[in-house]
Amino acid sequence: MKLSYLPLLALAFAGISTESALAQDTPKGITILSYNHVGLAVKDLKVSAAFYREIIGLSPVTVPDNLISIRRWFQIAPGQELHLLLGRKDPVSNNDRNGAHFSLTIPSNSADGIEAFLKSKEVPYHRQQRFDGAYQIYVTDPDGYVIELNEPKR
Repeated sequence: MKLSYLPLLALAFAGISTESALAQDTPKGITILSYNHVGLAVKDLKVSAAFYREIIGLSPVTVPDNLISIRRWFQIAPGQELHLLLGRKDPVSNNDRNGAHFSLTIPSNSADGIEAFLKSKEVPYHRQQRFDGAYQIYVTDPDGYVIELNEPKR
């Protein structure tokens, strides 16, 4: 049986406690306390790191000297990181916003400013309004990973 970890990532990026959300589904003997990091295989470490630093706005985390040539790490939130791992050879094949993606929470009422920023940087995006009135903006990183920038529920 293949497990899908995307629902866990969505909960973690949205700031929902995975401990409470998974308590009833967690097998006996495994306790998840929080989300730690997500690792993405990338083709060009320099290009991908620049995207996550300059476009997404994540703060770099120090990488040990013995890994600096093949890794870049970024803080998403306290105790939550994104790890870029050099080594992607094949393109991301499921890069449709309705398919596999990960979601980062943005501040309420920030979609207009983010949209203007993305336009100024000439970054393609898709913006939509959810049923509850909050906005979602989808961007694709240099490797084809889809990132949802998600306002909190209104």
